[in-house]
Amino acid sequence: MAAAATATADAPGAGGGSKPCSPSHIPVIGVVTQDEEMQGAFKSMDLNHIIKLLEETDKDDLGEKQLKLVKKLVQCYQNGFPLRDLAQIFKILNLCAGKIKDQHQFLEPALDILKLCGAIILYSFILLTGELMKIPSSELRIQVCKCIVDFYHAEPLKKHIPGYQQASPSYKIKMVETGGLAQIMVQSVLMLENQLVEKLWVLKVLQHLSTSEVNCTWMVKAQAASSICAHLNDPDPSGQLLFRSSEILWNLLEKSSKEEVIQQLSNLECLLALKEVFKNLFMRGFSHYDRQLRNDILVITTIIAQNPGAPMIECGFTRDLILFATFNEVKSQNPLVKGLKLSNSYEDFELKKLLFNIIVILSKDLPTVQLLIDGKVILALLSYVKKPEKLKIVEWSAAHYEELQLHAIATLSSVAPLLIEEYMSCQGNNRVLAFMEWCEIEDPFFSHGNSFHGTGGRGNKFAQMRYTLRLVRAMVYLEDETVNKDLCEKGIIKQLIGIFKNMISKSNEKEEAIVLEIQSDILLILSGLCEHHIERKEIFGTEGVDLVLHVMRTDPKKIQSGLGYSLNQKKFRNLILGIMVEFCDNPKTSAHVNAWRGKKDQTAASLLIKLWRNEEKELGVKRDKNGKIIDTKKPLFTSFQEEQKIMPLPANCPSIAVMDVAENIRAKIYAVLGKLDFENLPGLSAQDFVTLCVIHRYLDFKTGEIWNEVYEEIKLEKLRPVSSDKKTLESITVASENIGKMVASLQSEMIESQARQDVQNEQKVYAKIQATHRQRELDNKSWENFLARTSNAKTLKKAKRLQEKSIESSKYTEPPKNATFHPTVIKGLNTTVPSGRVVTVESTPARLLGGPLADTDIPLKKLPIRGGALQRVKAIKTVSEPKKSIPT
Repeated sequence: MAAAATATADAPGAGGGSKPCSPSHIPVIGVVTQDEEMQGAFKSMDLNHIIKLLEETDKDDLGEKQLKLVKKLVQCYQNGFPLRDLAQIFKILNLCAGKIKDQHQFLEPALDILKLCGAIILYSFILLTGELMKIPSSELRIQVCKCIVDFYHAEPLKKHIPGYQQASPSYKIKMVETGGLAQIMVQSVLMLENQLVEKLWVLKVLQHLSTSEVNCTWMVKAQAASSICAHLNDPDPSGQLLFRSSEILWNLLEKSSKEEVIQQLSNLECLLALKEVFKNLFMRGFSHYDRQLRNDILVITTIIAQNPGAPMIECGFTRDLILFATFNEVKSQNPLVKGLKLSNSYEDFELKKLLFNIIVILSKDLPTVQLLIDGKVILALLSYVKKPEKLKIVEWSAAHYEELQLHAIATLSSVAPLLIEEYMSCQGNNRVLAFMEWCEIEDPFFSHGNSFHGTGGRGNKFAQMRYTLRLVRAMVYLEDETVNKDLCEKGIIKQLIGIFKNMISKSNEKEEAIVLEIQSDILLILSGLCEHHIERKEIFGTEGVDLVLHVMRTDPKKIQSGLGYSLNQKKFRNLILGIMVEFCDNPKTSAHVNAWRGKKDQTAASLLIKLWRNEEKELGVKRDKNGKIIDTKKPLFTSFQEEQKIMPLPANCPSIAVMDVAENIRAKIYAVLGKLDFENLPGLSAQDFVTLCVIHRYLDFKTGEIWNEVYEEIKLEKLRPVSSDKKTLESITVASENIGKMVASLQSEMIESQARQDVQNEQKVYAKIQATHRQRELDNKSWENFLARTSNAKTLKKAKRLQEKSIESSKYTEPPKNATFHPTVIKGLNTTVPSGRVVTVESTPARLLGGPLADTDIPLKKLPIRGGALQRVKAIKTVSEPKKSIPT
């Protein structure tokens, strides 16, 4: 079917009678010349004349004339309609449709016109489609639907018409989406509730239209989801209604607002229809197609069940789903499942997993708990917590059973904490501990490691151990004493310690991540069991402490090396600080913590204060460059708290200030330093003491912060406290601010004192430097004098005279009686410094001087030699040089 337009907007219509169309409504697709048109590609007809004739009603033989002219029109445009003439063609089609009710003979030419229009989808035709669908003619409605469906399967023209080309698919799709045809067809579904054939054709159209996101948006706007879902269970021998409707619902969920679609489907009528369809397919569907359709319906139901407002319980769907999920494991006399069995087909395997999944979703609604008890869900799920028995596994393969087993244990982790009594009555702890023991023993069991739950478990039992420990962790953290006491009495503490040790030896690079998760869960379970119970801590004993020390001694480089030790450093630090808080309850711990030394002799207190500063920097707490408080009203406020506005909350909801305590490590650092005694912390710098002032007052600041939130919430709720309460609140606020000012003042004093001390230390350093420089100057001056005496004869003689004068001045003027005098001057010695018996000169080589003692009368002795031989040598004669005497 061809569709084309002339190149110019003022081209005449067919037969010269049609009015020119505007360029905005006629895209330039092809060009046709007058010569080509005269060759008969499109025969000319006066379309305005036909419209005028169809509008007349006052002549007797007018009907036959009108019909004849319309048939001639069809014959004339047998190759298709140019886009330039479509406005008049649609008007003619509309007039023919109006005559069908009284003159049935107009139906055939109307259908022929529709066939020729085919996939030409324009805005005016879309509006006409709604009117045509209202005409009570099955043939006309079906033909309209066929035209739209053909649009998605249009084939190119076999006969090429010069100057014309077929309208492009992208152009037609855009016109469909822009015109809102999908919304019109949804409205048509509501009119055709009792006309099955026409309804199936309309659903087929919607099935095609729903592949577009824009069309899905139009359909949701017309309430398509609820309209289609409510009639899923309508009688239909062909089965097309259910198939097409389910696919439309799928497309709506995928390509439009999922929340809006769920809201439309969350009503009693839709859920009842889904329930009946699912039951029929579950009990009577045996073909591959039926099972696939059944699973699709269950997935749609699962999505709806995520909406807490969906009346799943009221319509009885929840009870039926629980029955279908457990009938294979728990015997039931319900007629719905009597004699019913699942096959080992892939569709039934997927069904079983989908049923486990929807149980988890349904359990989030508390009224479902009683239905879970009545349906014996815990007993059914616990039947998988056991060693696989090959003789009893008939319907599932080993790989399928393993996947179902892991899925069942994962489901128990969500459901069992809600049904503690059921869990205990079914001997849940016994089964779980026995299963954990089997996971530890070596046997020929070969795990397939399939699916999401089996990740990392191929050829081992890590996946089974992983999900079993998750279940135990979920039960322990309920803090139900009946459950925890029963676990401890059955020896879980020693069992977990043994598992942890084995995991250390079994660890390898491929499964290191899953091994680390298992070890983390074991430590969490042990901490939950032993907390506040001295006797359980004694059972934990030195063996358990060794495990903790092993974890704490793990090389920090491995933590960041990607070898499975992918613990978040901040979370790991938080855990260690929590352990330190517990350890510091023992008064003997303080001495060990204070004795600890890190790199560069760093103390534990200094390290903790450094962590506090780093934490506040990450949290965006306001401090100046010296770590001093800036805002005395909000000394602990983080950037997140500044951004969040205070709002009234229920009494059982923690406020932002309270949540801040648990979300960072500041409270734990305060607790540890408090137990170590704030006044006697070793190895702190001045900066540490400035920060310590804030840490010391952490509890006071946090208390004031919480009271300030209370006061602000009262103002927001426009409540007026009584005078005494108001006065108390104001006093608390002022007191908190005064503490902040006091701490800021103390910090200022510390900073000033440190500044003065730094100046004093700097002056001492400068004084030391000056003394060093003076000594160097004296040494240099002494050396210069020495050089002058050894290189200048006059200076040497002068120095000699001064020396002799000094010696003479030191003698007695009148010698004492009976005194013996000894000469103090060595004969022939040419030095001007006090000398011993021997002088060794390093500066002048002996080969030039003949030895330093060559001119003395001192006998030679064997002495240490540095720089020359102490011996008599003959004078060295040099050519053309006189003999010189060089002073030593």
